[in-house]
Amino acid sequence: MYLKAVIFDLDGVIVSTDEYHYQAWKRMADEEGIYFDQKINEDLRGVSRMESLRIVLKRAQKEYGDEEKVIMADRKNRYYVQLLENLTPKDILPGVMDLLNKLKAMNIKTAIASSSKNSPRILERIGLSDVFDAVADGNDIRFSKPDPEVFLIAAKRLDLEPGDCVGVEDAEAGIDSIIAADMKAVGVGYASAYPKAHYKVKDLTSIDIERLLMKERNVD
Repeated sequence: MYLKAVIFDLDGVIVSTDEYHYQAWKRMADEEGIYFDQKINEDLRGVSRMESLRIVLKRAQKEYGDEEKVIMADRKNRYYVQLLENLTPKDILPGVMDLLNKLKAMNIKTAIASSSKNSPRILERIGLSDVFDAVADGNDIRFSKPDPEVFLIAAKRLDLEPGDCVGVEDAEAGIDSIIAADMKAVGVGYASAYPKAHYKVKDLTSIDIERLLMKERNVD
């Protein structure tokens, strides 16, 4: 009757580090004399580090070589990792722990599917390193969302078929990734306004666990 697993994006679904990403990109951009603001930061939601840099560099006044781009992306990541030290379990988003506890009680498997290579550190800082049955992240993939690779890896590590899983995302690219993986797609936060999501909720406090796990994929 029910799907067998829930696969969560990490940033924006389990915890929010948007402000840390913004501060790190802003610092790097300011050092390079590149205009950067919160609106541009929103455009980076759900995409890889190098793709994010490509978006940031649209406002650059000079061309950067491939080696320079790698150095810039690494610099931004260093700033971001430094900021992650401020994370604590208090930063877990509302509704997350209640939902995870209910899923565990129902013997529903859970996993993380994140494009971030910093997922292990984030999970450690918020005390959830040993909570999920599987983790797939930026360290495992060749292609970032909207490619389905990270969700497919997560399903494989759960030893389940993609069609037995539901994915939860806060970014349009993530929803596209879930659908491409042939999974039911749940949009939360920013993605709750995305028409392609099969089920939409403002946050995890308002999620209906019956609808979440229902195999039906009719868009609501």
